[in-house]
Amino acid sequence: MILPGNAIGVLGSGQLGRMFAIAARQMGYRVHTFSPDFDTPAGQVSDLEITAPYDDLDAIRDFAYNVAAVTFEFENVPAATAAAVEEICPVRPSGQILHTTQHRLREKTFLRKHGFPVTPFQAITEPGQIQSTGILKTAGFGYDGKGQVRISSLDQAQSAWDSLNTAEAVLEELVEFECEFSIVAVRGAEGEFVHYAPSRNEHVNGILDVSVAPFDAPKEAIEIARAVLEALNVVGVLCVEFFLTKSGKILINELAPRPHNSGHLTIDACVTSQFEQQLRAVCGLPLGSTEMFRPAAMANLLGDIWQQGEPYWFKALAKPGVKLHLYGKLEPRPGRKMGHLTATGPDAEAIVREARAAL
Repeated sequence: MILPGNAIGVLGSGQLGRMFAIAARQMGYRVHTFSPDFDTPAGQVSDLEITAPYDDLDAIRDFAYNVAAVTFEFENVPAATAAAVEEICPVRPSGQILHTTQHRLREKTFLRKHGFPVTPFQAITEPGQIQSTGILKTAGFGYDGKGQVRISSLDQAQSAWDSLNTAEAVLEELVEFECEFSIVAVRGAEGEFVHYAPSRNEHVNGILDVSVAPFDAPKEAIEIARAVLEALNVVGVLCVEFFLTKSGKILINELAPRPHNSGHLTIDACVTSQFEQQLRAVCGLPLGSTEMFRPAAMANLLGDIWQQGEPYWFKALAKPGVKLHLYGKLEPRPGRKMGHLTATGPDAEAIVREARAAL
């Protein structure tokens, strides 16, 4: 058990690291961040911000010697980096989980091998292998709709392949789904398991737009999430993203071995946020209650709304029950997540949409 007063290391320095650092400091821990960037969302609220490339293994070992454990908020950390840290202190979730989930082909192969319901897929290493329509995705380094293209006819195969600029991809079968939903779950060092209420998710241009919880998902989704965490031997937070098909079947879309965008509403709506749970799991503390106080909705704030100048925060905050979370990013860009709004209450979804429109 790692008690308050110790330092926890975070690989990555974005908004997930920022919200983790806030939760950790509230509980009396110090936080050190490591990333190639300076004056970052996480670094702004951490005790120590270390700026170095992820492949600088001497720097990463120095970082590891000064913390009690390490977690991450960003999947695209080289496996060698996680391995170097694990020589010195615990990494939770482990570097092996990071290695599996940061690569779409490894992740989907793992899920299929263990009997989990996944969208039919095919490994692609050259455009001539594309013999059907679907979604072509890079095997690695894709997020928020990046690194993927839809193929509606085989005439598009070559151009789709060229646009991804990759040597390895995954072709996923198109799924006619009713909706997308996710379950943020947590597993402790002794195998204890808790989960949050499922969230229904809406995406625009591949980026999460609005999440609403609780969502009445099929009951087997919880057991699938538990089995995924057990099969991977997760210690920490992991989100399972699902499709609910029009026929009522559920399929796993992706895994995220960290807190998830759809779980941000837990900060304002639950007894224990997903970020505090991450800290508890990493430190070997008892996991907290996931009880929701009331229904909640979360709406992302992208850099697009800054295009006409500073948004009208007072108009959003005039809506009862609305909470504003900004990430401290220095430059707003279209499609870049700059913050989010949360609303709670029976009409949470309507309120959060109105608040964002008021901006």
